[in-house]
Amino acid sequence: MMRSKTAAAPFALWMTLFTVIPLGIVLWFAFTDEQGQFTLSNLSSIGEYAGTFGLSIFLGAIATVICLVLAFPLAFTISRAKGRKQQTMVMIIMLPMWMNFLLRTYAWMSLLENNGFINQFLRVIGVLADGQSVSLINTNGAIVLGMVYNFLPFMVLPLYSVMVKIDNSVIEAAQDLGSNVFQVFGRVVLPLSLPGMLSGITMVFVPAVSTFVITKLLGGSKTLMIGDAIETMFIGQGANYHVGATLSLVLMVLILVCMAITGMVDKEGEGDAA
Repeated sequence: MMRSKTAAAPFALWMTLFTVIPLGIVLWFAFTDEQGQFTLSNLSSIGEYAGTFGLSIFLGAIATVICLVLAFPLAFTISRAKGRKQQTMVMIIMLPMWMNFLLRTYAWMSLLENNGFINQFLRVIGVLADGQSVSLINTNGAIVLGMVYNFLPFMVLPLYSVMVKIDNSVIEAAQDLGSNVFQVFGRVVLPLSLPGMLSGITMVFVPAVSTFVITKLLGGSKTLMIGDAIETMFIGQGANYHVGATLSLVLMVLILVCMAITGMVDKEGEGDAA
């Protein structure tokens, strides 16, 4: 018993310093005013940001769905590859993650801006006349594109880690029993991939909803997501730590609810599989 407590001590210290205390500070600011008195007035300001929360969830959900659609066949292809080819494909997926997040987003700015590579290429091939440009940056589409590019590996890797454990003999057995491609996918591959799918959805949706760098660089001032709203509450002349902490707390609750829902679906899937 003493050994288990001793082994858990570093984890308990870590959780206390970097989870419990910061969360306590957030709660303190969320439920106090500038004089340090308890108040619920900060919660009343949340209604002003209902549209911002809705837009953040909407764009985050779109990015998550696109990542899932792109990642599923990609992860399955990688999981069926052999030896070094599989390792090389995994490394290619992880390669962008080795570069700075901000640098990757700036790269998309140079591609999407009015005088960027895409518009210049369209002028060269004659799709656009000289001086014309397609408005690609400072749009919701650019924000979703930035999310998909930056968070796609977080969907691919959990799916791959699950799919690689699916034995080819299981798929071959389903085919021998007369199942076509769609039946094999729906009755074999999809149920066995569900844990990785749910993990990937959580790992993509959570940062997508709370992002602010992508919004600022690719969305400009036209789009305000909840991450941007929280940032403005802690930086600049209009900073209000109490409202910012309240927004952070509400966002955290929403994320925990989403994680709880995916956890419940995961348990139901395991029960059905058993």
